[in-house]
Amino acid sequence: MPATFVVVPLWQGSVSSRAMSLADGAAAILGDLPATATVTVEVPVEAGESLGTGIRRYSAVRRTRERTEEALSTVTGTAITVGGDCGVALPGVAHAARRSNGELAVLWLDAHPDLNTPDSSPSGGFGGMALRHIAGEGADGLALQGESRVAPNRLVLGGVRAIDAEEHRFIEEHGIDVLTVEDLSDPTVVISSLEATGASRVFVHIDLDVLDPSALAGLSYPMPFGVDATTLVALVKAVVARFPLAGAAITGFAPSTPEAADDDLPTILRLVGALASGVATDPAGEPAASVSPTP
Repeated sequence: MPATFVVVPLWQGSVSSRAMSLADGAAAILGDLPATATVTVEVPVEAGESLGTGIRRYSAVRRTRERTEEALSTVTGTAITVGGDCGVALPGVAHAARRSNGELAVLWLDAHPDLNTPDSSPSGGFGGMALRHIAGEGADGLALQGESRVAPNRLVLGGVRAIDAEEHRFIEEHGIDVLTVEDLSDPTVVISSLEATGASRVFVHIDLDVLDPSALAGLSYPMPFGVDATTLVALVKAVVARFPLAGAAITGFAPSTPEAADDDLPTILRLVGALASGVATDPAGEPAASVSPTP
């Protein structure tokens, strides 16, 4: 069955000075997705309130999660969620986990592990806590529970280049594999790490800041010494060729102008296409929904 793209222009989970540009980035990607295979989630206009949770704009983040889950409930095949900030991955993982019968691993390709808690986060931005909530720890209404949760031993981090103290502690406590940028150039290393989790299906999350800033200008948190685009595309294709793709997310596109967005879109659409290549054909034998880089 073809992939369904779920576009969620969430910006409230970011505390970057370019946070609101994340909505522009989602809109730019939306323009190149197949209309018949795309659903757009309406994000609250207001910034939202923390409501004593320690998460900035918690109310808007939670409402967006609820709206995204409602949209995902109508998806019968594989959903590729397009952000927005990293918080959009949470309902996508929950949707994939419920359909994977406990067989899901998460490959988190990101310059940051996003494993802070509301208490440990230096910023209060939910994007930096998203994976910790996926592992079941965090604020009520956001932390995944039951069959939606993915256990820490099913997480693999790739391309991480900035780890806070509490994130390091959590990684060490649970023995989570942290693969370097250099590791990402060898898909067999990444695949071996995923195989070691014992899972048979994978959710692939790509925060575009895993890329080196030279590869993409529109990053809300640019960090040097990231992976190059060609290597990342090859890695994603290899991973989804080895494991059935249960779901995916691509986040973190914050273009400074529409013209700058146009310059970055070919790279992003190559990554979206690599993710979609892992979606099985439908019963009629038609290929999965695909996108092509703009000329």
